[in-house]
Amino acid sequence: MMLRGRQFQIPVQIPPVKDHLIVLGIESTSHTFGVGIIELNNHSVRVLANVSSQYKPVKGGIHPSEASQHHVNVAHSVVKKALDDAGVDVKSVNAVAVAVGPGLGPCLRVGATLARFISAYWNKPLVAVNHAVAHIEIGKLVSGMVDPLVVYISGGNTLVAIQRDKKYRVLGETLDIPLGNLLDTFAREVGLAPPYVVSGKHAVDVCAEWSSEFTPLPFTVKGSDLSFSGLLTAALRMARESKGDRALLGKICNSLRETVFNMLIEVTERSLMLTGKKEILLVGGVASNTTLREKFKVLAEFYGCRYYGTPPEIAGDNGLMIAYTGLLSYLYGRTTRPEDLTVKQRFRLDEETYPWLP
Repeated sequence: MMLRGRQFQIPVQIPPVKDHLIVLGIESTSHTFGVGIIELNNHSVRVLANVSSQYKPVKGGIHPSEASQHHVNVAHSVVKKALDDAGVDVKSVNAVAVAVGPGLGPCLRVGATLARFISAYWNKPLVAVNHAVAHIEIGKLVSGMVDPLVVYISGGNTLVAIQRDKKYRVLGETLDIPLGNLLDTFAREVGLAPPYVVSGKHAVDVCAEWSSEFTPLPFTVKGSDLSFSGLLTAALRMARESKGDRALLGKICNSLRETVFNMLIEVTERSLMLTGKKEILLVGGVASNTTLREKFKVLAEFYGCRYYGTPPEIAGDNGLMIAYTGLLSYLYGRTTRPEDLTVKQRFRLDEETYPWLP
């Protein structure tokens, strides 16, 4: 799904705007350095650019210092390409937005430093953005959803939330490790990764195709919260006992994937029953998983809900979501001075109010 050049109606309340606005957004919370540029006209936005570069470790997981150095190395070229794609220069930008958390400290500081420089040097308003909120808002924009049950799953987050009283309210979340981190850790520990993504599929998905068999694994749901650590420990123990047996490892991967996705489906179903929502919005990097998307499609059909899974271009980290959420904050006068901008590694979704929410 190519978004560049496309125009979307803003599904939330915004103040009246006389002139068109251009906002540049910077994303650097984890392995991706991205820059997005959007243009506001009346009550719609047009995507001008969405460029990114991803740090890919040779071995192991994400090394924050290496990832931040990658961001430093590619920042200039990514910003330049985004401006070229958009056909604008920095002087034409009306505001600069940057993700300030949650994320990895060294990576966050790269984006924050660049945003401070652009803001101070060219005298542009600066907007701090919550990375998690941005994932939701870009999903709402592209889907047109107004009041969905939000399921946000990525390498660093797993939660179910709704909008209420100008805030995002978390109904359930992981009590230990996030879903994306679970899959990455398992794949790494059993020698399936890196690379974590092969031909558009996660390494665990590729491995799961080696077998259609299923074996029970710990299924830990506590109300609307989830716990994945026991599941990971059990799956790793079984994998180590497989001693390289491809069929057996495939069975374990298939069982792991089915168990963790079904845990998430159960929590989502419980949240639907509680809230009575008629829209389900799936966001975050893991939202691009085809197996999970099919499960959510079946769930939505059963309950007569509208369902939307964000496409890969915006499911993962990207600058476009920062630009759009920054625009919403800017329209409500929520800006900060460059010298006051700080990063927050543990920036929760439900810490602040957002004036465009119902």
